[in-house]
Amino acid sequence: MKRNVAVLSVCQALANTSNTILIALGALVGSSLAENKLLATLPVSTVMIGTMLFTMPASYWMRAVGRKYGFMTGLAIGMLGALVCSIAIYETNFWLFCIGTGLLGINNSFVQQYRFAAADVASPEFKSRAISLVMAGGVLAAFLGPQSAKLTQDLFAPITYLGSYVSIIGIAFVAILLMFLVRIPNLTAEQKKQSGRPLKEIMLQPTFFVAVIGAMVGYGVMSLIMTSTPLSMVAHEHGSGAAFDVITAHVVGMFGPSFVTGTIIKRFGVLNVMMAGAVLLAACVGISLTGHELHQYFTGLIVLGIGWNFLFIGGTTLLTECYNESEQAKVQGFNDFLVFGTVAFASLSSGSIFHFMGWESLNLFSVPFLMIAFMATAWLALKRHKEARIAT
Repeated sequence: MKRNVAVLSVCQALANTSNTILIALGALVGSSLAENKLLATLPVSTVMIGTMLFTMPASYWMRAVGRKYGFMTGLAIGMLGALVCSIAIYETNFWLFCIGTGLLGINNSFVQQYRFAAADVASPEFKSRAISLVMAGGVLAAFLGPQSAKLTQDLFAPITYLGSYVSIIGIAFVAILLMFLVRIPNLTAEQKKQSGRPLKEIMLQPTFFVAVIGAMVGYGVMSLIMTSTPLSMVAHEHGSGAAFDVITAHVVGMFGPSFVTGTIIKRFGVLNVMMAGAVLLAACVGISLTGHELHQYFTGLIVLGIGWNFLFIGGTTLLTECYNESEQAKVQGFNDFLVFGTVAFASLSSGSIFHFMGWESLNLFSVPFLMIAFMATAWLALKRHKEARIAT
């Protein structure tokens, strides 16, 4: 169990290194390649669209061939995507670049299953910690991703950014080698025959509803604000180097708390942690409205990362209460389909909202969704408290 968590954590770190490069450079590359600057964030959106569309197929493919070979399949597709992106940058072809980032998104649909794979083999008392420890691998990516982007963006000068996407190919190859160390039992033939309850029945559980709403809002709001942060910073004369540093701080905020998030969930309860996440995301909005100084971007994006961590890991932990082993593929896949559908919409909308309405309106757009997530979680907490009182 601990070996799997350790390997998956390192692979998560490598995956997030690649994703951080995509986040830091995606809108900038898109802006440099696209004739219509409204499409600048489209390459980031196609990552999320690829993730959304293949969450269910990825889950069922892993159910058929096992976690290890499923993850290797995703990484191979990711290597292909990075190659296509590299060719697109060399040829200055915006639409080919979007196809490449879409393929990287397909790999990301497999990567999102790392946390579930850890939870599936963990004991009940270790489940929340297993999820958070795998996510903690992203801390390394906070430094490797933006710094790799900085060091490799001019590797093939004068073709800017080409080296960064070539480096993603090498990162994926290392992850494939590490996957040989994963030891996760495949489902038996009998288990594969069992389909469990209908998905509609599972969805009607209040726990499922709150878990998915929390993850959707947490990831969606984070993506909405984060995607346009480099554009806003460059527009206010902070430069791409400063944007890389802010993204580094943001990713530390996203994954740094993961070392203790599982423990916090055990101590204070998953619903309280999710409500705290919604409050922190609202605090990020408040900070972003105060101005455009560098320290405001740093502070806001760190708080944004921590809020995402609490809502997303909390939502993932809560979701594991909703299904049994035979149901895990369809429930996990459908959850990620909804989450990354939201993320795709948020990242696609981000550039247009920023262009037409500005940074402040972009942040305010997220407030109603944060209120929904907070109230839904508070409702379930009150419901469980009432049921516990009746039971005693």
